[in-house]
Amino acid sequence: MSFAARLPFSRLALLGLLSISAYSGRAQTAPTAEQVRRWQHLDLQADGVPGISADKAYRELLGSRVPTPVLVAVIDSGIDTAHVDLKPILWRNAKEMAGNGLDDDKNGYVDDVRGWSFLGGPDGRNIAVETLEQTRIYAQYRGQFEGKTRQQLSKADRAKFDVYELAKAAYEKDKKAEEARLARYTDALASNTATFERLKQTLGVTRLDSALMHQAATRQPAVAEAGPVYAFMRRAGFASDEDAVKALNAAIKRSHDRVEMSLNPDYNPRAIVGDNLADLRESHYGNADIQGPDATHGTHCAGIIGGVRGNGLGADGVAGDMVRIMGVRSTPSGDERDKDVANAIRYAVDNGAQIISMSFGKDFSPEKGVVDDAMQYAAKKNVLLVHAAGNSSLNTDKENNYPSARYLNGKFIPNEITVGASSRLNTSALAAPFSNYGKQTVDVFAPGVDIYSSTTGNTYAPLSGTSMAAPVVAGMAAVLKSYFPQLTAVQLKQIIEQSATPYHTQVLKPGTKEMVDFATLSKSGGIANLYEAVKLADQLTAKK
Repeated sequence: MSFAARLPFSRLALLGLLSISAYSGRAQTAPTAEQVRRWQHLDLQADGVPGISADKAYRELLGSRVPTPVLVAVIDSGIDTAHVDLKPILWRNAKEMAGNGLDDDKNGYVDDVRGWSFLGGPDGRNIAVETLEQTRIYAQYRGQFEGKTRQQLSKADRAKFDVYELAKAAYEKDKKAEEARLARYTDALASNTATFERLKQTLGVTRLDSALMHQAATRQPAVAEAGPVYAFMRRAGFASDEDAVKALNAAIKRSHDRVEMSLNPDYNPRAIVGDNLADLRESHYGNADIQGPDATHGTHCAGIIGGVRGNGLGADGVAGDMVRIMGVRSTPSGDERDKDVANAIRYAVDNGAQIISMSFGKDFSPEKGVVDDAMQYAAKKNVLLVHAAGNSSLNTDKENNYPSARYLNGKFIPNEITVGASSRLNTSALAAPFSNYGKQTVDVFAPGVDIYSSTTGNTYAPLSGTSMAAPVVAGMAAVLKSYFPQLTAVQLKQIIEQSATPYHTQVLKPGTKEMVDFATLSKSGGIANLYEAVKLADQLTAKK
């Protein structure tokens, strides 16, 4: 489930694409513009918002200090290299000359000026959509095991059969669910479009915007559909009916791609890349296109980490221009392959990344060993890995989500920090309903609901997911490394965990109706806090 879930949770996905008719005419109390656009930077005491206290840290602790630039690799779907808020912070490989078709720095990657893509081919084509890992396992073994029982097989084949059975069950469940989701999205588009058209005729307009809907809902009570439409648009964040229709069509396309490609055992786009999938040690394949066919997710994550602060544009990153962002593309729509993840980590490490942000995950990892090896390589090179916990509402102490918090031998990965998602409401909704959790396997929570950041084409949008929470923490780690460059990867992880603000708010356990103490959902029991992390880093480094 790439992007830390099957899709990056957008405002539509988070609302489940409910029909307009599901909304009453009453909208929720509107948050301030500050809370909407910058809530992750705010402070609970000063602002009443459970953010990471980044503004407070800069204001009270960091103003007079001089940072050292830090290189952060974003392993993701791609990054829009032309985005105005990201261009100043993109890494530039000084040893490589762009566009000359030569491997100037002799690292095995031609023209890797901004990073590398392990999803591209030498002819410039790129994979946009991949299969899910369970689809691949099902496709690999169905000819061998379909119709067989475990007792009919040799002992050597029984372990493979067990994996096949699990993958097949997951594949069939996901396919059924996605087909149902596609039907709901299609029905929602038809129903909502019909409602929009009726309202436009009633009001004598050609476009419905939120201001018009608010006016109609409050001053024209006879227009019965105005209230539900206004509530729908407000809660989903749509400025107009055109925005809603566009988002619904995009969701339908994503769902259709999953049914026809990600959940199709006969679909295999890997020929585009041209590598030997069986050779897990092969590393020199791909191309230099770090943007790829759809860079929305990676662009959003990069902006959360390092979008230039205080420039008056759409969003501020946690670390701002003290970082440089390296783009490494290994995560398509669908599931990333273990080989690509391992190579992406090694590429980032070999080219100087000190922190790696990884907002992706999946249910199966057949070649986990090669990923473990890459993580151990990162540990030896003192590189911190920041991983999204996943968006399946699972207890990862009991359920699998990969890359996991443990190596195959059961030992915890010392240089990896796993991040769950929290909301801006210190209520029963503090834990994001989609977030994975785990007292042993999720280290900390961080803001991950309606995080406003850069998207492709010089645009900005709020997205939700542990995909957003992980780069918040990656940005924090970059700030700490920038001001305290002597800190090791393990120390960065320890500081972020130990300085997290504990919350004992009674919350809904993700995916259930059970109320639990928020502190029971992660190892730290709290939400990452940059202000407290800087104070703790100061104390630790002062002792040496």
